[in-house]
Amino acid sequence: MADQMTAGAEAEFERAWGDARYTRAVLPPVDVNRILGERYTAPESVALDRVMLWDMEVRKAGNPGAFIPNVVKEGTVSAWVPGREGEELGAAFVRQSQQRLWLQPEEYALVLEETYLNHDRQVVTFLGRESFPDAQGDPLYAAVTQPLFHVQHGVAGTNGQPLNTWRIVLLTDEPDDRLVKVFDRMAASPWLPEFVELYVQDVLGIPLTRRDDV
Repeated sequence: MADQMTAGAEAEFERAWGDARYTRAVLPPVDVNRILGERYTAPESVALDRVMLWDMEVRKAGNPGAFIPNVVKEGTVSAWVPGREGEELGAAFVRQSQQRLWLQPEEYALVLEETYLNHDRQVVTFLGRESFPDAQGDPLYAAVTQPLFHVQHGVAGTNGQPLNTWRIVLLTDEPDDRLVKVFDRMAASPWLPEFVELYVQDVLGIPLTRRDDV
């Protein structure tokens, strides 16, 4: 059943991606080990493989507050399996969090997401929803201050040279160049994504320092 649900979620993402009304952005694949070597110093040698990078994605899916604290408001995250309160998270679950608005990053708003982990493809799909019940069955409603959005994170490349992938589709009435510019700025960053830095430091226990001589 979980595999069917994940396949259905990925198909929904692809339908949205192909809809000309919507605003789409894809970031260049992040060559994690190359950037680690070129842009950071560490007290010991550090390199990630595909298993580690996927472990990071799985952890982040269930606990985004620990990996994207600059996006998610502290203390606002919860994740659960619908209708199964207290059950350990598996391949399909939902989550809520207060996240910064794409165009007003000084403000936060409630985001509701269905989450689907494809361990075979090493892809996680997040589908934004207008509403769904909380863990106790009471209704939750996403903020209407920005369009709903779907996101896919993934792992590609080889085991020795893993790549982190990311793309987003926002369910706009027509493509919005203002939003595209937000993601263009993200793509221009020379650093690793925040969640990769935090995985290395907080999970692997290896401090990283950004180099300022490159």
